[in-house]
Amino acid sequence: MDEYVLLAKKAVESCVKEGKTIKAGKDLPKELLENKAGVFVTIEYKNQLKGCIGTYLPTKINIAEEIISNAVAAATKDCRFEPVRKEELPYLSFSVYILSEPEPVKNLKGLDPKRFGIIVKTSPFIYPNENPVFDPDIVSKTGLLLPGLEGIEKAEDQFSIVCQKAGIDPEKEKVFIYRFSAKKHQ
Repeated sequence: MDEYVLLAKKAVESCVKEGKTIKAGKDLPKELLENKAGVFVTIEYKNQLKGCIGTYLPTKINIAEEIISNAVAAATKDCRFEPVRKEELPYLSFSVYILSEPEPVKNLKGLDPKRFGIIVKTSPFIYPNENPVFDPDIVSKTGLLLPGLEGIEKAEDQFSIVCQKAGIDPEKEKVFIYRFSAKKHQ
């Protein structure tokens, strides 16, 4: 099992079995301990989505801590699902996505749903050099879809789905579109 996935699995098992959050061990690969990135963790139970939570920008000291935090959140705080139970643990599978830094795109032509994930954000403010994805003080609606999702073939569909997911009306609200790549670990 891949080190990224194994770390997510250990974090969820410790949380569910013992109510404890693990710490990133010094024995982890260097890239997990020395790099920062946004991370999404997806959990499936018997091939059905059970939780998916993440960050598109880093919020922790390194990727390892980002994985631990998001794995625990995906298992216990995804409001679409009941928290993971002990008896479900043997049937869980995990995917960990390491995200590149989001980059703005001017229009849908800069998107490719197979290759890039999408972030759509609204902003209540208008700035001459607008880039609200990196401004944590701006309160806005935000939607995100990971790349390579089954059934999403066109950029227009990807944009429509993410807007609907976030409650964004692109006809009435100023939107900012960003793309990112993601390395998937299974």
